[in-house]
Amino acid sequence: MSFEVKEVGSRGDMRQFIGLPLSLYTDDPRYVPPLLAERKEFLSDRNPAFDFTHVRYLLARDDAGLVLGRTTAHVNSRHNEFAGEQTGFFGFFECVDDFDVARLLMVEVERWLAEQGMDTVRGPFNFSTNHECGFLTSGFDTPPAVMMPHTKPYYPGLFDRLGYRAAKELVAYDYTYTGKIPEHLVRFGNRVQERSPARIRTIDMSRFEQDVTEVFSVYNRAWSENWGFVPMTAEQFAFSARSLKRIVDPEMALIAEIDGEPVGFFLALPDINVLLKHMNGRLFPFGFLRFLLGRRRIKSVRVITLGVVKEHRNKGIDSLLACRAFQNGARRGYKRAEFSWILEDNVLLRRGLDRMGAVPYKTYRIYEKSL
Repeated sequence: MSFEVKEVGSRGDMRQFIGLPLSLYTDDPRYVPPLLAERKEFLSDRNPAFDFTHVRYLLARDDAGLVLGRTTAHVNSRHNEFAGEQTGFFGFFECVDDFDVARLLMVEVERWLAEQGMDTVRGPFNFSTNHECGFLTSGFDTPPAVMMPHTKPYYPGLFDRLGYRAAKELVAYDYTYTGKIPEHLVRFGNRVQERSPARIRTIDMSRFEQDVTEVFSVYNRAWSENWGFVPMTAEQFAFSARSLKRIVDPEMALIAEIDGEPVGFFLALPDINVLLKHMNGRLFPFGFLRFLLGRRRIKSVRVITLGVVKEHRNKGIDSLLACRAFQNGARRGYKRAEFSWILEDNVLLRRGLDRMGAVPYKTYRIYEKSL
C-alpha cells in the first residue's frame, strides 16, 4: 500500500484533520474528544497566535484516500526571538500504528522547517506550552484531565525509531482530598498572613475583562524563567481567557494583591472532561444540556498554574494562594485534583507535592531532533 502526505488545502481537508482522532481513538475508553467547535475556533484565523506563528497542516492518506495521520509544522517567531533559537515545532500529531506513515509525515515536517532556516524540530506542541503538549508515556489507564493530552502508547516508539530524543519529561500529580488541609501548609500560611501585606481575592466575573488584564500583568513576569515559556501578547491572553470563561469556577481563580497591585495568580479548572467524554465532541443536539446539568457533579479540578512575580517571591505568597485554594475547593465540594504539568527537574515543586501527599501518576515526553 502506498501513502502520500499533502498540505491541507480545503475546508473538507480541515474537517478531516480535526476529526481524525474521533475515529483513531474509537476503541480507547480513556480518550476524551475535545469539542469540535472549540478546535475549529482555535485553528481559525481568529486565534491571535497566528500573528506570529506560521503553520502548515499535513494529512497522510493511503492510495484509497483514507486519512491515516496528521500533524502540523510550525514556526513561532516569538519563541525564537525570546529563546534565541532557530527551533521549529510539530504538533497535533496523530497516526495509525505504521512506521512508514509516521516517517512520511515527519520527513515533510523536517523538510519544510529546514527550508524556513530552523536547525531543530521539537514537539509535540499544540501550538505552545500554553496548550496541550507531549506524548503520554505512562498513565494510559486513566483518562486525561481538562486541556491535557491522551495519546497512543506506540507514539514514543515511533519517534525513537525516527531518531528523536527526549527533550523534557513532564509529570502530572494526582491528589485526593482527605477532608483536611495539610497541617504544614496551614501553619506556614497562618504565619505568612500575620506579617504579609498580600491579600487574596477571587476573580470577579462581573468585571472579567478587567481582571484578565490584571492577571496578564502577572503572567509574563511570573513565568518568564520557565522552560519553553513564550511571552503571550495581550490579544492572545484575552483569547485564551474568553475560551476558559465558560468553564472557570471563580472560587478557584485567585489573585494575590499588595496595595491593590496584582503580584500572584492561581488557577484550577473544574475537570469538565468527565462531561466531554460522553459528548463525542459535539454540543448539539444534547451535549449542551448534558454540560449544563452535569457541571454540579464535577468533583475534581486540574491545577494549571500558581505563580508569583519575581520581586515578591520567597515571601510565602504562593502558600497563601495554596491555602485559600484548599479552603475554597473544600467548600465547593472538590475531592480530587490533578497538578499538571510539572517539569521533571522542578525538584522544589515536586518535593512540595510529595510532602502534601500528591502522587505522580502520568508522564509526558517532549521530543526534539537536529535538522
